[in-house]
Amino acid sequence: MKKDFTPALLDFGALQIYLARHFGFCYGVENAIEIAFHTIKENPGKKIFLLSEMIHNPQVNEDLQQRGIRFLQDTYGRQLISFDELNADDIVIIPAFGTTLEMEKKLKQIGIRTEKYNTTCPFVEKVWNRSEQIAKKNYTIIVHGKPRHEETRATFSHAAFNAPTVVVNDMKEAKILAKYIRGEKPAAEFTEDFKNQYSEGFNVQEHLQRIGVVNQTTMLASDTQEIADLLKQTMIDHYGLTEANSAERFADTRDTLCYATYDNQEAATGMLKVNADIAIVVGGYNSSNTSHLVELCEKKLTTYFISSEEKILSSTEILHYNFHTKEELLTANYLPIHLPARILITSGASCPDALVEAVIRKLVSFYPENISMEKMVESFERGK
Repeated sequence: MKKDFTPALLDFGALQIYLARHFGFCYGVENAIEIAFHTIKENPGKKIFLLSEMIHNPQVNEDLQQRGIRFLQDTYGRQLISFDELNADDIVIIPAFGTTLEMEKKLKQIGIRTEKYNTTCPFVEKVWNRSEQIAKKNYTIIVHGKPRHEETRATFSHAAFNAPTVVVNDMKEAKILAKYIRGEKPAAEFTEDFKNQYSEGFNVQEHLQRIGVVNQTTMLASDTQEIADLLKQTMIDHYGLTEANSAERFADTRDTLCYATYDNQEAATGMLKVNADIAIVVGGYNSSNTSHLVELCEKKLTTYFISSEEKILSSTEILHYNFHTKEELLTANYLPIHLPARILITSGASCPDALVEAVIRKLVSFYPENISMEKMVESFERGK
């Protein structure tokens, strides 16, 4: 059945909020958090570490730290606690992004069982499995992802174990890679163009003859598809193929797109069809999937990226994040002056629903003539 991506209208009177049909926690995030809290409960007195942030949400990570969990590394893999402090009796939780084969090996050498406390998202593992499948058919793996992101580093490690692998960050880099496929750029320049983004022993002349594209699951689905289409057409044109026999040079990997990321993005697109005044996106500032929701909304209307309701300072001021420049900005008079005010709201896959509710309550409080949140909930209950 065709999915309905029409947003839910919360009509408070003077304020109308259009809430995305799909938003917030996905299965992978919920599963990871559940495992982490269960581990804490079942192991009182034990030293428990997280390899890095559980998910890209400051509130969730702070909660885990308050319960005694310590982070071994930061988001970019920089060491916070030496591995020399670990022993075989300690617990190390692998975050939802997964980890590299090299890291798994290092932990196992210490005697730490990684399989029992591994919260890697099943959809990330699906990408790894698909990479292995096409590697067995002698395809080189092209990973569309952010090179420094934990998930991309993990996917690169797993892919590179089975096949030559290169990471492309965006369409610009994909077009550069296409030039190497067509022989339009000298192979000697590859190491600089893709510095720290290719597997050991990568040979441009040899390893770009058969390729397949997989992705960091939180990338913009349309971007991954555009990159895959570009590289597929490059192979067809360069080798004189047709759509029918393109598999000789290009592996079909459409099934590596995460359904939750896709649904959230499609729901944001559906929400943007509403004639609204502004959009608010809630989530962690270092969250890849949240930044892509912001990117979608920005194309249509003024968008404010906030991490919690605390960033809404008052009815006249909001502190929001510009993910392009990596800085927080203070904006005045952000709310529309006409009534009813129409606001679109969505959130990233690592954002708890309670944060979205808190944002809505804060906005509602600025319009005293509104009906209350409680009455709004009652009306929805009656409508079931």
